Amino acid sequence: MGKSSSPASSASASASVSASHYYDFAANFFHDVVPLTRPHQRWRLAFKVIYSTRALLSLLVHRKNQILIHLSHSPSYAVLDINDLDYTDSTPSSNFDHESLITLVKEKNLGILDQFGGVDGVAAALEVDCKDGIHGSTEEVARRCNAFGSNTYQKPTAKGFFHFVLEGFKDTTIIVLLVCVSLSLGFGIKEDGLKDGWYDGGSIFLAVCLVIFVSAISNFKQSKQFEKLSEKSNDISVDVIRDGRRQQISIFGIVVGDIVVLKIGDQIPADGLFLDGHSLKVDESSMTGESDHVDINGDQNPFLISGAKVADGYGRMLVTSVGVNTTWGEMMNSITRGTEEQTPLQARLNKLTSYIGKVGLAVAFIVLVVMLVRYFTGNTRDEKGKREFNGKKTKFDDVMNAVVSIVSAAVTIVVVAIPEGLPLAVTLTLAYSMKKMMVDNALVRKLSACETMGSATTICTDKTGTLTMNQMKVTEFWIGEEAITDGASKLIAPNALQLLQEGVSLNTTGGVYRSNSGTVPEFSGSPTEKAILSWAVLDLGMDVDEVKQSGTVLHVEAFNSEQKRSGVLMKKNVKKAICVHWKGAAEIILALCSSYFGRTGTVKPMNGDARKKLEQIIKGMAAKSLRCIAFAHKPISEVEENGNATHKLEEDGLIFLGLVGLKDPCRPEVSEAVEARREAGVNIKMITGDNVFTARAIAIECGLLTADEDLNNGAVVEGIEFRNYTPEERKQKVDTIRVMARSSPFDKLLMVQCLKEKDRVVAVTGDGTNDAPALKEADIGLSMGIQGTEVAKESSDIVILDDNFNSVVTVLKWGRCVYNNIQKFIQFQLTVNVAALVINFVAAVSSGKVPLTAVQLLWVNLIMDTLGALALATEQPTKELLEKPPVGRTEPLITKVMWRNLSAQALYQVTILLILQFKGMSIFGVEEKIKDTLIFNTFVLCQVFNEFNARKLEKKNIFEGIHKNRLFLGIVGMTIILQVVMVESMKKFANTERLNWGQWCASIGIAALSWPIGWVVKCIPVSDKPFFSLLKH
Repeated sequence: MGKSSSPASSASASASVSASHYYDFAANFFHDVVPLTRPHQRWRLAFKVIYSTRALLSLLVHRKNQILIHLSHSPSYAVLDINDLDYTDSTPSSNFDHESLITLVKEKNLGILDQFGGVDGVAAALEVDCKDGIHGSTEEVARRCNAFGSNTYQKPTAKGFFHFVLEGFKDTTIIVLLVCVSLSLGFGIKEDGLKDGWYDGGSIFLAVCLVIFVSAISNFKQSKQFEKLSEKSNDISVDVIRDGRRQQISIFGIVVGDIVVLKIGDQIPADGLFLDGHSLKVDESSMTGESDHVDINGDQNPFLISGAKVADGYGRMLVTSVGVNTTWGEMMNSITRGTEEQTPLQARLNKLTSYIGKVGLAVAFIVLVVMLVRYFTGNTRDEKGKREFNGKKTKFDDVMNAVVSIVSAAVTIVVVAIPEGLPLAVTLTLAYSMKKMMVDNALVRKLSACETMGSATTICTDKTGTLTMNQMKVTEFWIGEEAITDGASKLIAPNALQLLQEGVSLNTTGGVYRSNSGTVPEFSGSPTEKAILSWAVLDLGMDVDEVKQSGTVLHVEAFNSEQKRSGVLMKKNVKKAICVHWKGAAEIILALCSSYFGRTGTVKPMNGDARKKLEQIIKGMAAKSLRCIAFAHKPISEVEENGNATHKLEEDGLIFLGLVGLKDPCRPEVSEAVEARREAGVNIKMITGDNVFTARAIAIECGLLTADEDLNNGAVVEGIEFRNYTPEERKQKVDTIRVMARSSPFDKLLMVQCLKEKDRVVAVTGDGTNDAPALKEADIGLSMGIQGTEVAKESSDIVILDDNFNSVVTVLKWGRCVYNNIQKFIQFQLTVNVAALVINFVAAVSSGKVPLTAVQLLWVNLIMDTLGALALATEQPTKELLEKPPVGRTEPLITKVMWRNLSAQALYQVTILLILQFKGMSIFGVEEKIKDTLIFNTFVLCQVFNEFNARKLEKKNIFEGIHKNRLFLGIVGMTIILQVVMVESMKKFANTERLNWGQWCASIGIAALSWPIGWVVKCIPVSDKPFFSLLKH
């Protein structure tokens, strides 16, 4: 960059030189120059720039001397680009200070921006075409990414596998067990030597490690799963212009120099500068904490910071910094990983775990005291029948070994009694369901939504794109009172056609891209905008670029769901005439009109008959499920042409231009889905911005209403009517309403609040920025992944990726499945807890010994906590889940059905195990060690068979659909194989004896009886009245 200044006298002297002299000299100099080498070409280009600049200066002097005098006192700048023309391997704009560019946006410094030459100067420095954007080639994008960085930031380090291992070792009961292990190892090795003395302590240590490592592996895998889902939820789509084409890319693919198209509800993906647009306001509260919306314009405030949201208007921005160089990236880099979210169900289960743990601790303490008293009073005997404690005659090491063994058994009872598998089961089932829901086009943003969705009693859904296919097409066109079928551009008068083309091309947030004249154009924007643009280009013969160049837009009022219309104020370049164009809901636009255009181009007054005729046309179109959009305009005599003035567009006395009907067919699967939800006890309410006739027609197509239902029966209301009810009237009528037409986001919020006051669990779908309050207020907010704005997505709990109502139904099904799977596991685990506690307690009190050793109890703990959770938490949703009514907010976690099932199984197991404990030796004619092994083997097999019972809480056929859950069958198979190995091959480790075929068959037979017992028990009816209120919310 060269810099020079000259005094006023020099400027005056140069004024006498004619401008033509410089032009002639330059022309003659370059006319016949032979091709030069590349360095010479650079200097030739520099020379050319200097002379061109001086020629321009001379022209200014010649026309107005004072301009020259002003310039002579100011520094002048000339940018000399003498780089090679091949930029493939070079860094873009390597000769300008990118750090200053980063700083100017962060600090919103207009002074630095002026030094760059304004926004246009920055664009030139970054080698960006302000209309067509950057080149979209892979090489160009990679080059910019290497030069300026990628649009990502450094994430906090994810928790590694050993973090979860360490967490496992921090558990209090595990620490006590490890202390016992150390003592056992010390005394055992001292007593029996290293070769044999390590078995007892070493076995417990290996069992503890096995439990911890299996749990750590499970937790680590689920943590990785949640990480992936989190990345997916952060990957939003952004509209950019590359090679003149508007396209959607990932936010992570944004590079410096990209031109981003912004509309209401979008998140600003990077730091940048405002290029052009209208009425652009942004919400920077997430970054600055200020709730007031900030006006963005090219003069006073062109700065756009990443992380902010577009609150109003639309525009285009030039990206100047990405990733860690942005305001958002800088903030995210300083944020450490927060604590994991705890869902309501996990909180309830933690309370349950604490309660059961206290019971287990009390039992373990009683067992500890009883066993210590029996030992020190000489009431326990060793394998040879001798008293284990003989006062002072007993060695200290023997005493300590016995005490450590007793303490280990008591602590192990606590380990088994505390159902730490319950929170693990919730994590497993949530992670599994989230993964499956992603496959079914539902992205879970908040874990609690998975559970809450299972309790949903009411779903308030949008129409467009959710119940319908979101494939808009103009099927009818009326001008005045005449329907135009084919050849619209030839049948309409030129003046009316021109006004329609202006109304479509200037009053839109969509775009048209045509790579060359022979190709089919591509349309971008919302489905409504794309349909209207497609109709105007293909049927009206509109050339968007030509129409836009024929006039200048002075002011824009962007579409919003309150007014249901958008307007644009334009000035024509040729006639300098100013007019306003409006587009919006047909009946609203019609109400603003006082005259209308006929097909011949004549303007007719809007008398009573004409207005009624047009109203009937709109009703007729609406009855065919068409969305009716009208166009109107009005010539304006004069207006303040101030780019920053928030001029209120005139909206009375308009001239009605025409009317189009857009067809958006219902999704074929919607009727069936609606019927299924009704059977599941879920009420569905359609909330739409369409008029009452269109809404009713769509509701009939979808099965929400029947064709013979009267509009006056309260099932269909308009938003304004619902808004004007008293609070008491709303509460009285809200359950009857199935369709709310012409509704605003405020009406949707009112309905959600009203339903929640009636203790309904409400799920709401939404896609617009204004839907955010209703999405936050609802128990479950469901935003749309395709049409939803980033504001709506951030306010929601679940994102429906395909905008399909059937996916909403899938979420409902998985929500119920999560709750049901947790209940299955609770029933299974509590059965094990009760049986293990009772058998050890009774045996310890009666005989002074526990039949299940520490290692055996840890193995049972592994089966029921980790493997059991994995087997039962991954059950697939079934049709029967949707045949039941929703689970209410205050329903107990453990139902009377569950208490019936687990009580019967626990009673059976305790009875059998106590018989084996006291009569097993005589029944089987075996020694005590084999009897203890029989008890251990039967107990484990009882849990394996009971896992099958837990699959169905109420149905008698426990094998239904079992072939679909291969993981369940694999875990059961693995448990049986490991149990065989434990009994037959790990005598010293597990303290077991080998069993013969008869003893194995007896164990299997006893355990298998739990199946017929479960079948019989399920025949016993239970009352629907609440039971065990302790576990309620």
